[in-house]
Amino acid sequence: MSINWVMLDQRKGFVHLPNERLIYTSPPRTSFGLQPLPSYTGRDSLSLQSSAGQVYLTNQRVVYIPAQRTAELESFSSPILNLHDSYVSSPFFGPNAWNAVVQPVPGGGIPPSLPAVHLKVTFKEGGAFDFHTQFERIKERLQQAVDIARESSGRSAGDVDMSNVHLEQLPAYSGPQSGLTPNSGSNEAPNSRRSPSVSSAQPQEPPPDYEQVQQQSVANELEERLRRAS
Repeated sequence: MSINWVMLDQRKGFVHLPNERLIYTSPPRTSFGLQPLPSYTGRDSLSLQSSAGQVYLTNQRVVYIPAQRTAELESFSSPILNLHDSYVSSPFFGPNAWNAVVQPVPGGGIPPSLPAVHLKVTFKEGGAFDFHTQFERIKERLQQAVDIARESSGRSAGDVDMSNVHLEQLPAYSGPQSGLTPNSGSNEAPNSRRSPSVSSAQPQEPPPDYEQVQQQSVANELEERLRRAS
């Protein structure tokens, strides 16, 4: 994960990496928040917010470009395999949000005392479940490629060329059609394309403290990995 490292392009939004393919583009009123996990007790602070912008999903990473860029937040990007424990939260009132625990990359602009941070992307005009479904499918393919490389030749994730992983049956998606009326409530936009695996019923609320428990579990796992690697 890195802050303000994305090369911006006025026409395409951002400059693509070699062999990078755009899979999903959100509606323009998608908000963004990045902050430490609730369990963090260190001194370093982090609070990056954007009330509107677009999130992009490619075959290699997740990118967010705010509508109003500031010195603190011009862009955000994270390799897909650095995003853990992702889920969609559906409040009784308000729009759906996609949440994930993010493992920062070295030199990416996040204080080194933060082994993981909480990312929240709120889809004010719908699209959270479409984004989540596409993200999980891509992440599964990339993780399979890493696992196969590790088992067959002992290579690590950094030795695998993610741009060459085959992602069949992943058509590009560009958000709700212009003829549809966006819904700013907890439901997705009417008639927006959903994965067959997603029920038409509203998801149940997560159990109490679900987010904190899950984030702490992933943070502990990341810290243990970093200790073993040092």
